[in-house]
Amino acid sequence: MGTQGPATTDQNYNHATSEEQAAKQKAIDDWLPITSSRNAKWWYSAFHNVTAMVGAGVLSLPYAMAQLGWGPGVAILILSWIITLYTLWQMVEMHEMVPGKRFDRYHELGQHAFGEKLGLYIVVPQQLIVEVGVCIVYMVTGGKSLHKVHELLCKEPCKEIKLSYFIMIFASVHFVLSHLPNFNAIAGVSLAAAVMSLSYSTIAWSASVRKGVQPDVAYGYKAKTAAGTVFNFFSALGDVAFAYAGHNVVLEIQATIPSTPEKPSKGPMWRGVVVAYIVVALCYFPVALIGYWMFGNKVEDNILLSLEKPTWLIVMANFFVVVHVIGSYQIYAMPVFDMIETLLVKKLNFSPTRLLRFVVRNLYVASTMFIGITFPFFGGLLGFFGGFAFAPTTYFLPCIIWLAIYKPRKYSLSWCINWICIVLGLCLMILSPIGGLRQIILQAKDYKFYS
Repeated sequence: MGTQGPATTDQNYNHATSEEQAAKQKAIDDWLPITSSRNAKWWYSAFHNVTAMVGAGVLSLPYAMAQLGWGPGVAILILSWIITLYTLWQMVEMHEMVPGKRFDRYHELGQHAFGEKLGLYIVVPQQLIVEVGVCIVYMVTGGKSLHKVHELLCKEPCKEIKLSYFIMIFASVHFVLSHLPNFNAIAGVSLAAAVMSLSYSTIAWSASVRKGVQPDVAYGYKAKTAAGTVFNFFSALGDVAFAYAGHNVVLEIQATIPSTPEKPSKGPMWRGVVVAYIVVALCYFPVALIGYWMFGNKVEDNILLSLEKPTWLIVMANFFVVVHVIGSYQIYAMPVFDMIETLLVKKLNFSPTRLLRFVVRNLYVASTMFIGITFPFFGGLLGFFGGFAFAPTTYFLPCIIWLAIYKPRKYSLSWCINWICIVLGLCLMILSPIGGLRQIILQAKDYKFYS
């Protein structure tokens, strides 16, 4: 009888500690950005997805079309739209494929498919390249658009202000906004951004229509040499691929939607995704096709530069780009904040405080700003890195995970579709960095630091 006493107290003690640990884990999850708030509506997912998808990259689509030509250009635009919609559907389906568990982050899904260690090593570096890369590019884009507004409005005699300062002005907004705790807190910012992306896309194509087809329009390839044409083709492939890169944040967005066994989160999430994709089509196709049709191969790499008049409209469009890029930056930064904060709190045992969050997020914004100021030719860099990271996370990693987990029958429809996506995605991953690298080399020869 007496021998039993210590054992029971041990059990009680263990039970208590495991409960404490569970409570502690729950407290941490309630603090982390991705898992803290799970009461989003389906339309939140719609505008978060639009904001994440439609980058300012849409303005370079006519230029990409000019390097691809009519046939390949249209085919690649439509193919990308279909493939990425399919892989997005896979991600939404896989979010809750294990009953009672939710894969709130891309790497958690990777770990389920490839194992604890390997899953992390496959997904996290790629996801970080994409998210941090996008944040840096948006720093530069925001700065450039502000610079453009200043140029258009400020007539002679006018003091020239360096691009570096405009990037700092743009970054100043993020030193404030980054402290919004989670996705639902930035819903308003995101909605504004989604509306803006539709607005400036509409301005871009309607102003092109108003200008009409240019008298000396030509649709041939612009490069003089065959090699030049091929390289341009490759880098344009990259441009189109990045136009559809919202997959890195899709599970994180879905994590904010409430879910019960009767009403899983994939219903509302999918509805939001479909709406988002319709908006994406309304933004991309008119801009790419009408822009190329009106200006031919003389179109600038940012279509707003081809449309100089009417000034007020172009100023407005540039301003819309700034507002949209503010929202996008936040959407892509949130999963990065989540990763850093998870690492600090769970692995390095920092206590989850306001101060920790304040320091982490300010440091992140400051470092993306600094890199953006140092390398404003970052667009080319993105073409290079993007090929390595955007293509897999968007085009074929979901397919590989799907094959690894669901194991469809060989040569069945699902099996074939997934393999086609994997092959096309691999081609993209190999070809677009080649084009991007050449562009960096061409741009870097006449480049001065901190100009």
